[in-house]
Formats: sequence, C-alpha cells, structure tokens
Amino acid sequence: MSLVNQLIAAVFAVLIGLVAGTLFIMSDSSKNMLLTQLESHGQDTATHLGLYLAPYVADKDTATIEATVNAIFDSGFYQKIVIRSADNETLFETSTLPQSGKSVPDWFVSLVQLTPPSMSREISFQWRKVGSVLVQSRADYAYSQLWQGAQNTLILFVSLSLLSVLLLSTLIRYILSPLRGVEEQAQALAERQYIEQENIPKTRELKRVVLAMNSMVKRVQKMFAEQSLHIEELRKTAYQDNLTGLANQRSTMALLSDWLDNRQEFGPGCCIYLHVNDLQALNSALGEEEANNYLKHIGGTLSKLAMRFDPNIVGRLTGSDFAAILPTVDEELIKRELNALAAQLTTQSNFISPQDDGMPFHIAVTTFDTLASANLVMSDAKLAIQVAKKQSTALLLPDTFTGSTVASESWQQHVAKAIQNKNIFIQFQPVFSSHSTQDNPTILQRELLARILNKAGEPCSAGEFIHVVKSLNLISALDRAILEKAVIHLAEYPEGGPLTVNLSQQTIHEDGFSTWITQLLKQYAPGNRLNIEINETAALNDIEHIVWFRNLLRPTGVQFGVDNFGVHPSGFSYLYSVQPNYIKIDGSLSREVDTSAEDRFLISSLITAAHSLDIQVYAERVERNEQVQQLNLLKIDGTQGFLYGQPEALN
Repeated sequence: MSLVNQLIAAVFAVLIGLVAGTLFIMSDSSKNMLLTQLESHGQDTATHLGLYLAPYVADKDTATIEATVNAIFDSGFYQKIVIRSADNETLFETSTLPQSGKSVPDWFVSLVQLTPPSMSREISFQWRKVGSVLVQSRADYAYSQLWQGAQNTLILFVSLSLLSVLLLSTLIRYILSPLRGVEEQAQALAERQYIEQENIPKTRELKRVVLAMNSMVKRVQKMFAEQSLHIEELRKTAYQDNLTGLANQRSTMALLSDWLDNRQEFGPGCCIYLHVNDLQALNSALGEEEANNYLKHIGGTLSKLAMRFDPNIVGRLTGSDFAAILPTVDEELIKRELNALAAQLTTQSNFISPQDDGMPFHIAVTTFDTLASANLVMSDAKLAIQVAKKQSTALLLPDTFTGSTVASESWQQHVAKAIQNKNIFIQFQPVFSSHSTQDNPTILQRELLARILNKAGEPCSAGEFIHVVKSLNLISALDRAILEKAVIHLAEYPEGGPLTVNLSQQTIHEDGFSTWITQLLKQYAPGNRLNIEINETAALNDIEHIVWFRNLLRPTGVQFGVDNFGVHPSGFSYLYSVQPNYIKIDGSLSREVDTSAEDRFLISSLITAAHSLDIQVYAERVERNEQVQQLNLLKIDGTQGFLYGQPEALN
C-alpha cells in the first residue's frame, strides 16, 4: 500500500474511532437524560395518584382503586403500578412485560440496558398515612428515542467522516504529490531515464527530498555522459582519422574484412581508390591549413557519394590515400560524381606546384563480385592506382564497369518469386552465454539468417541475392516473410529458445508495417521468445522513429537489440533514448580483442557503459577460443560466431 493510502487509512481509522467514541458518549448522555425523564414521569404519576386515591385507600375501596389505576395504566406509558395500605397490604397491583418498541432491534436493546426507576409516594389522608403508591414507567419511549438519536447521529457522523476523508485525502495527495514525483524519478532511473522535477514543494522536508533526488539524477546523467564521451574519444583515437573524421586504415580494413570475409552480405560492388600525389609538396604549396582543407574536401565528397548506398565503407588509409567501397554499381551516378570530384580537385590543383607527372591526384575504380575477399579488393585497387599513375590519368575506370555485378533477369525473377511465395530458407546462428561450459552450453538466442535457394536447391549466401532484393525494393517483403516464419515457428515449438530477426530501417518506415506487426504479435504472442534487432546505423539515422518502434514493442514483451554496435562515428549516447535490451558489438571490434590492447580497452569500456544501463552485451564474429577467453574476462554476456560452427537450418 502506498504512503498516501496508508495515511488516508490512518485518518479514516481515527475518524471511525472518533465516531464510535462520540456515539458512545452521546448514547450514554442521552440514556442518563431519558432515565431522568422516566424518573420524573414516574414520580409525577405517583404524586397525582396518591392525592386522588387517598380517601379510597383509607377506606380500602379496591374497586375504585382498580378502576382508577387501570385507566392510567392502559395509556401504555407504565410498566408497573402498586397500591399498598398503611400496613403494607397490597390493595391493587398491575404490571406488564418490559418492551422496547417494534422499531428498535434486539441487539440495540441488549447493548444499551435501560431499567426505568421505580418511584414511590406515601398516601396521606386527614393528616395520617393510609398507604403508598409505587409507579415504574415503561422504557419503550426511551428506547425509541435513543435508537432514533443513535441512527441520526451515526448517519450524520458517517457522512461528515466520508466528506472529511475525501477532503483530507485530496489535501494529503496534494501535499505529498512531490513524493509521487520522486517515486517516478526512481522508477525512471531504474529504466535508464533521467527525469528532474521542476515543481519544488514549499514544505521543508519534501523540498529537501526533491532537491536531493534531482541532484542525484543530474549526477547519474553526468556520469553516463562523461563515460560516453570518454569512450567516444577513445574510439575516435583508435579507429578514426583525426583530420577528416573518416575511418582510419585499421578500421577500414576491419570493416571491409567483416563485410566481405565474415558476413558475405555485401554483394557485388566497387572500390573507389583516391591517391594524392606528393602530400609534402602539397603542404608546402598551400600551407598546412589549406592542405588540410583540401584533404577534408576529398573525404567529405567521398562520404556524400557513399551515403547514397547502404551499406558503405569510407576511410582514409594513409595520409595520401582514400578509399570508398560501395555495393551495387550505378555506373552513371559514380561516373558523374567522380568527374565532378576530379574537376573540383583539378581546379584547386591550379594553386599547387606541378607534379612530375602533371597530376596532383589519381582516382581508380575497380569492381568485385560476391566471392571477393577484403585483401583482394584492396590489392586490385592499389594496382589500379599504379596503372593510373603510369598513364598520368586523373580518373581510371574499369573496361567492364558493370559486367560482373548486374544480376541476370532470370535470377532477379527467381529471387522475386521466392520472396513473394515466402519460399525463404532459414538458417540460424546461436548466441552462447558467457557462463556456458562444454558440457552444459547455454544458448541465449538464435539469430535467423535468410537464404534464397538457387535453381539447384542449394542455399545462397546473402551477398548473392541481397543486391537483387534491394534493387527490386523487396527488403520489406523479405523482412515480413522472415518475421512471420519466426513467430509461427515459436508457436509450433513452445519449448524452443528465443529467435532473433533483423529488420531494416526501410521496413520499419513502411506504411502499415506497425499495424501488421502489432496484429502478428497479438495473434501468436511470442513474448520475450522473440528478439528484433536494428542495425546501429539505422538507429542513429532515425532515432525518434526507432524509439517509437521500441515503445511499440515494449508492451508485447518482445526484446529489442542493436546490431553491429560500436562502429558508427556518431557514438553511442543514443542508447539512453533507445534503451535496447541488448547490443551486439560489431565483429570488426572483437576480431582482434585477444591481440590488441586498444580493442580490449574499448570493448571493456563499452561493456561497462552498457551494463550501467542494464543492457546485455554480446560479441559477434567470434572465431577463436582466445577471443572468448578474453571477452569473458571483460564481462561479456554472450558470444556468437563461426567458432561454434556453421549456421544450421531452422527445423
């Protein structure tokens, strides 16, 4: 019971006690008053009878005495009348049983005992005592009056008590309303939300409590902000180029390797490699500030071009070399953008001393297919730059720009038909708890991987069909098909572990998707056995909508996670707003955790920050036991990767 309700109950109990006490006092007072009235009534009757019956008592005329007494007794106000002679001989006596009246309940009569007093009076005639009269009034009237008074008093006091309780409860709730705010602050703090009360109460004690709570909220929020800033600075130092803000060589190669070698979801694409000739001469000609602006401009232009594609990787490999890796080649768009970039750089090169080959920069474009490795892509790009330098050309394009990357019409039709018919082959990769042992493995969740069966009935990797799905605008249809298969599987196998489905930003934004998923979850009610993940880039690009979607899932019990965590340059302060149940650290950060002190420190900081918000942390792309051992030392909650085997088919 809340404090306010306890106070109201206490006040009500006091009022009940007050009513009971008042009723007792008033009843007792009324009882004494009524007994006095009965006594006076009996005494008056005895006096009048004594005066009237004096000569008849002296003559012992019993007939007259009986007629007179009966005439008075029949009025119903008397319980007993006795007439005695001087020698105490009973001349006449009449009585009736005590009654309390038909309107008075028996329990009230038993509770309130009324015994009317017997009043006597001597009878004198001609200056001598001739007898006595005894009169006892009946209690009917007294009981009726006492019962009526008790009823009226009870009704009045109950009404006043209820009104008082209502007014007092309103007043107490108003006075203690700041405590409700403190309670909401505490609950919000437990849910990783920071709320400050703006209305400060005037009551001294409550004011101190509210101010103390506001101060604590500010400190916790400041601690998290400082922790986030510290980790972000560390991440920038280790993985980001200080001048352009792009990924540095280490981060670029890690991301490229993760996409091409591990996920195999990038699909066919192209690599744009830009080399600035003789950077030292550039600094001498333009000055350090202008040269830096020149390099920033290059990096910014490549970033704008890459943002038109998803996913993309843009980085500065060395002081002179930049690279942008893009999926699915749009020949006209890339040619147009690169020609514009070359023209801009050529204009700026007019301020630079001529190079030996007459070119201040070179741009080379290479293409790759779904089977290409990260090392092969970068090796081909560097060879192409060498060719561009030998040919003294600013922009070198491949002879077969799109030949290996355009899907055949039959393959496009095959993929589209498979998605429309929901003929999706589902595999899964488990996430194992850090507390798992070889004898007792504990699976936290199974992440679902969508596969399209080729014409031979064999599952294809995502890289072989995902670009087709995007080009045909079927991402949302694919996501819906996987999600529907997941909830149906959970319904058919109620004893199975949780399943995880990745959704794209495009799907979440699709008209009608929120209604569709709400109905689906209501129909199958998977609860916390279903996890939905969003890529970190998608979360950062649209935080408000992601928060809305997260709140949409919260009442259903479905868990929410952020995939590929820790690589986006915007940092991770968004965790406070999104409040996921778990995050998955990107494989590019964990792949060298057993050999890199910088990676260990960064991951440790990320885990600490996430745990402070009650968020579970899992690591992706785990391939070696040494990685698991090191991650367990860093307090990771779970690990996922090829160390535990290849993805398996979902039965």
